[in-house]
Amino acid sequence: MVRSTTSRREFLEAIGGAGGVVAGTLATLESARGFAANETLEVACLGTGGRCQALMRSLAQVPGVRIAAVCDVYDVRLAEARKLADPRAVATKHYRELLDRKDIDAVLIGSPDHWHVPMAVDACNAGKDVYVEKPLTHDLAEGTAIIEAQNRNRKVVQVGMQQRSMPHIQKARELVQSGRIGEVFKVHLSWNRGGTRRFQRKPMGIDPGQVAWKDFLGNAPDQPFDEFRFRNWRWFWDFGGGLLTDLMVHWIDVAHWFLDADHPLKATTIGTYFAGKDVLQTPDTIQCTLVYPHNVQAHFEGTFSNATYGAMITFMGTDGTIYIDRGRYEITPEHGKGKPEAWILASQPNRKGADFYDTPDGELLHLTNWVECVRSRRRPNAPAEAGVSAAAAAHLGNRAFRSGEVAVWTTG
Repeated sequence: MVRSTTSRREFLEAIGGAGGVVAGTLATLESARGFAANETLEVACLGTGGRCQALMRSLAQVPGVRIAAVCDVYDVRLAEARKLADPRAVATKHYRELLDRKDIDAVLIGSPDHWHVPMAVDACNAGKDVYVEKPLTHDLAEGTAIIEAQNRNRKVVQVGMQQRSMPHIQKARELVQSGRIGEVFKVHLSWNRGGTRRFQRKPMGIDPGQVAWKDFLGNAPDQPFDEFRFRNWRWFWDFGGGLLTDLMVHWIDVAHWFLDADHPLKATTIGTYFAGKDVLQTPDTIQCTLVYPHNVQAHFEGTFSNATYGAMITFMGTDGTIYIDRGRYEITPEHGKGKPEAWILASQPNRKGADFYDTPDGELLHLTNWVECVRSRRRPNAPAEAGVSAAAAAHLGNRAFRSGEVAVWTTG
């Protein structure tokens, strides 16, 4: 099979030099100004669609935070966000107006993927700390810009990979790294959902006069307004990256975190259009295999046609296996190699692989960690380097799918 290659230089540029950056980030973050415990943090929310509104509801529960401004290119979403913000909040369609304000301390970015890095870089350069949804990057080449902006401006950047703030997943990492399941050689990840009706093209009733379409496009190629693409941007290459960047990136970040991995060595991907044929650009059913150093394989499978197995990650080791979802971990030892172990926090303990559980509330935990780090200037749980690394694995998988080849990192 012909191989699609990505150079070592391209990857290092994408993650901003990895090793030296990590140490440098700690030093620069800790040297920046902190906030007193009783000082209210004034936060602006950029791109206030459904995902951002969910985060706003959680952010409102964090003490000492005021949602002081909201921004969206769509009048309807902007009006909805105003109801979730402080009654005196500023509202605008133009996010740079909010970055210019001296009374805004930080921003929460929930925009489409292709706006994540441009908005985050602009915010850092304007002196704001940043919480930005995953995937952090829309393209490998964006990695350098956001890491440099984070470090040069000494800003706290938290990427919305909330698994890193969930206590049972933190404990599971300790167990894996202590050798509880032996040497890990295989990782299985999944995120399966139902609900194929979302892929039916039918009138949505969006008034184009209420959408600042050119602002939505940003750096994407110019194209006429399309209400379906506008509402389903994740499944079109100009704006998103499908199942791999939207969902796999959560769990591949956990794999990177547990195994201290930077990037896969190669990827191969099979994708099909079972439910979204002639409607979507990104496949709605996909399998992606990633190969890492030390002979570790990671395999992701996802679909929108069957929710069985849901969202989970399983690490297979020489002495046992650990299953993790957003509500539990369960260890199954190999025969004669210890006793089973489990920690279940899930609000629905008999339901495995749910997208969300009330307990633990990963969004609230992750936002709280961000706010605490904004105050203390300490390193957050999911800084820009982690976001760039996790997204890079998804981009490599998508490159393999789109090229029909094995995509490989080269050492040259």
